[in-house]
Amino acid sequence: MSSIFKAFLACLVFVTATAQNSQKAKSLLNQVTAKIKGYDNIELDFKYSVSNPSQNLNQESKGNVTLKDNLYVLNIMGITRIYDGKKVYNIVPEDEEITISSFDEQNTDELTPAKMFTFFNSGYQYMWDITQNIRGRKIQYIKLKPLDAKNTTKEVLLGIDIQTKHIYNLIKTDKDGTKTTFTINSFKANQPLSKNHFTFTESKYPNYYINRLD
Repeated sequence: MSSIFKAFLACLVFVTATAQNSQKAKSLLNQVTAKIKGYDNIELDFKYSVSNPSQNLNQESKGNVTLKDNLYVLNIMGITRIYDGKKVYNIVPEDEEITISSFDEQNTDELTPAKMFTFFNSGYQYMWDITQNIRGRKIQYIKLKPLDAKNTTKEVLLGIDIQTKHIYNLIKTDKDGTKTTFTINSFKANQPLSKNHFTFTESKYPNYYINRLD
């Protein structure tokens, strides 16, 4: 067997294995998406950290978020952010200030809470990565690489609990070296929520300065 033919076979095996791993990764992500779509709402407690040694950046915080479809109420770093489907309300009790602005979920690259469980469905190359045992949970990592060369993200590692098909954590590395880690500490689904849970009620903040951006 010639060396050229051997090299061709090796290349063919590699390409086939890569394609199979990609399909396996995409299949697991599809299961995650299907599981999430089956819930009426979701409540999460999480830990969030961002670091970049070259910029002397190292921040860590905890928060919680309630999600229903694309609506959410997010609490983090003393700030409450409400998205009611049309407007974003950033409420800052420390300053007694509220900023209100329009937000188009379809035309932004920002990884909002509502996109946490859907952003990976398109625009990425999928790779089956390492498996870890974390406190008795089998976490399978999927590596995502953006297809758009202009994307500032270098790669994303998505950790998925194999048993529950829930996302355990997300590790995003940007091209400038910034690393963002989002870890879900508790996950609750189908909680009883009031019909006004995602509604901003201005009368609750009588002494706040309201800044309307549009």
